[in-house]
Amino acid sequence: MAININKALDKAYEGKSLKELCDMPLAGFEGLTDESAKHLEKLGVKTVRDLAEWKFVLWAQGIVSLSKVEE
Repeated sequence: MAININKALDKAYEGKSLKELCDMPLAGFEGLTDESAKHLEKLGVKTVRDLAEWKFVLWAQGIVSLSKVEE
């Protein structure tokens, strides 16, 4: 099955494989500027993989997921 995520990416990264995109710099996302990416770099987040594995993102995802089944 083909997945088209080109609208989420800058032109330079369109057509790349998902494996390639894991190491894409964050400025490769459509709408994320080099300046924004520099701020994230200061926090140690440089690539898509870094962002996806960043502990704060994982914590946030866990909280949101668990909130859906909280009594």
